[in-house]
Amino acid sequence: MPPPPALRIPLLTAPTAAGKSALALQLALELGLELVSADAFTVYRGLDIGTAKPTPTEQQAAPHHLLDVAGVSEGYDVARYVQQAEAAIGGVLERGRVPLVVGGTTFYLAALLRGLPLTPPADPQVRAAVEAELAQRGLDALLADIAARDPAEAARMERNPRRVVRATEVYRRTGQYPGSFGSRPPRFQYAVSAFTRPGPELEVRMTRRVQAMFAAGWAGEAAWLAARLDPATLPRPTAWQALGYREAWAVHTGALGEPEATARIVLASRQYAKRQLTAMRSQLGATILTPPEAETRLRGDVTAAHKLNVN
Repeated sequence: MPPPPALRIPLLTAPTAAGKSALALQLALELGLELVSADAFTVYRGLDIGTAKPTPTEQQAAPHHLLDVAGVSEGYDVARYVQQAEAAIGGVLERGRVPLVVGGTTFYLAALLRGLPLTPPADPQVRAAVEAELAQRGLDALLADIAARDPAEAARMERNPRRVVRATEVYRRTGQYPGSFGSRPPRFQYAVSAFTRPGPELEVRMTRRVQAMFAAGWAGEAAWLAARLDPATLPRPTAWQALGYREAWAVHTGALGEPEATARIVLASRQYAKRQLTAMRSQLGATILTPPEAETRLRGDVTAAHKLNVN
């Protein structure tokens, strides 16, 4: 059964370490919500500490969807995410409850809002050639090629090597980048709430979180990943693209001390947060709020969604 025409699914996003998962859990407990994750790395089983995945206790307190749905050696892409997320959202609505989509992977969120891309299937031979070129020339060179032809497409890549390889592969086969192919209509409509915190506050939160992750055994988790997926493989496997895992692995091997690794991860986190905010504005059309403003808006969106879903 299709959703009511005016129903908009509440969606919460914020930069890394801003506290979106904590706010989502708080609202889930208060309002009886089910949470649908939009994170490219919490989908992987075993990547728990370094992804800030909700703990088993938190997952028991409120229903969570799209956590631990793939092995670290599996491919997991935006098409699979959208299919699974829309199925999860539909299931929540059928139970008479309200889903809250929460996460910071704007590429996934944009696909939910716009619908699945109609890009042609991958060609393994062309992709292999592009991957070899990536290893030889580097990410910046391939990104520069894209930017010279389509600056908007280059910005959409968010410096993600997998997306750059995919975009280059599609262009070499078709003369067009993936963004030119359009999308199928989305199954649901969404009410987007996005927030951030002042830069200094966000950096303090990042630093404390990274320190807590190392105290919880992040270096050992990176070693677990390295035992299953070679970190030296090029292009880098998706699981190894998760923020900070290479540095955590270096701590395990003794190549880096925790203070230096923490500083590098916090710097990368700050850079990633800036890209997230840009994408939230440009790809999601979001106005960036303060945390209290986002909470107030979300409460209203949840109330509206509940009324429409039960009537």
